[in-house]
Amino acid sequence: MTVKEIIEKLDLKILVEDDLDREVNDCYIGDLLSWVMGRAPADSAWLTVMGNINSIAVATLADVSCIILVENAALDDNARQKAEMHGVNILTTEENSYSLAVKLSKLI
Repeated sequence: MTVKEIIEKLDLKILVEDDLDREVNDCYIGDLLSWVMGRAPADSAWLTVMGNINSIAVATLADVSCIILVENAALDDNARQKAEMHGVNILTTEENSYSLAVKLSKLI
């Protein structure tokens, strides 16, 4: 499943767009950045409330397909700029991590 397909099927909003044709093969939920950095699978959708510049670095290092900010978590301006520079897809939803992960698991 691609990032674009997930956006369409889960009614997500795009905050930063890069490669929407990138494959998503897994899902990871976490807000402790050092934990996510060492455990999030590559090509996964990362569900978090962390919309800061450090989350962009973690997403790049972990090689996730996208960050999905849950519960309408904010994306700060520095993070937006860094995501655009490094090609990180960032999406948002009002749903919580659990609800979104349940839906996402049925798709992938």
